[in-house]
Amino acid sequence: MKTIKLGSSTLEVPVVAVGCMRINSLDKTGAERFVQTALELGANFFDHADIYGGGACEEIFADAIHMNSDIRENIILQSKCGIRPGMFDFSKEHILDSVDGILKRLKTDYLDVLLLHRPDALVEPEEVAEAFDQLESSGKVRHFGVSNQNPMQIQLLKKAVKQPIVANQLQLSITNATMISSGINVNMENESAVNRDGSVLDFCRLHDITIQPWSPFQYGFFEGVFLGNDKFPELNQKIDEIAAKYGVNNTTIAIAWLLRHPANMQPVIGTMNIERLKDCVNASEITLSREEWYEIYRAAGNILP
Repeated sequence: MKTIKLGSSTLEVPVVAVGCMRINSLDKTGAERFVQTALELGANFFDHADIYGGGACEEIFADAIHMNSDIRENIILQSKCGIRPGMFDFSKEHILDSVDGILKRLKTDYLDVLLLHRPDALVEPEEVAEAFDQLESSGKVRHFGVSNQNPMQIQLLKKAVKQPIVANQLQLSITNATMISSGINVNMENESAVNRDGSVLDFCRLHDITIQPWSPFQYGFFEGVFLGNDKFPELNQKIDEIAAKYGVNNTTIAIAWLLRHPANMQPVIGTMNIERLKDCVNASEITLSREEWYEIYRAAGNILP
């Protein structure tokens, strides 16, 4: 598995992250087999959130991996906090309480990365800064990031937070690529030119923040996957054509498309299917040509001005 530096940190991470949102769909044996396979593939970066399964996903993962000090040294754990029923909460008290709960469920003393999950309209950067300082000084969290935040929201945090923001988890796929399309269609009078996120892609590149694409196979907001979907005949034909050329399947090409972007992204894979996990990991060995990347981009219905 190829690796990248996570943001401006010295933390070396696999280019594919294993998302654990659905690990509660597996039985005990299935969860153990899945986690072990991920480790064997070099996919040792595991992404969690305190809301996944109401916390159960973190507990299931810790049991499945048989967490102990030796295992902990060989994996990278990321989790997220800030979402509560009917609200978002970046208060100091909630962040600190959430991390304590996460650590308990994961049976570990520290997180490699903590992300703030979704923007909180009532965020007070000074409170976040106090929470981050306390978590860092206590050794409970080593690196910090955000999820679904635009440049101004990150800048607002950085006004008070001294720790580098190393990652921003954002929805991105071949069919949900507005952050790419708006940069291609600058100064054009078309829908693709609308800048919906404050140029977050370029901002993250400028500030050494790793983008972690979530739902890399989804179209819309969890409306379904585009691979093998009759709604996207031209896209699937092109992906299948390129997959055949490389001797891989369509899953591998969909991830390779994201990895080809020079932003050095780290897609978060949500599958609990071992074969699909292997296909995703295989993408790290494929570098699409510029022509192939644009062919896929256009086949998804994206336009070039």
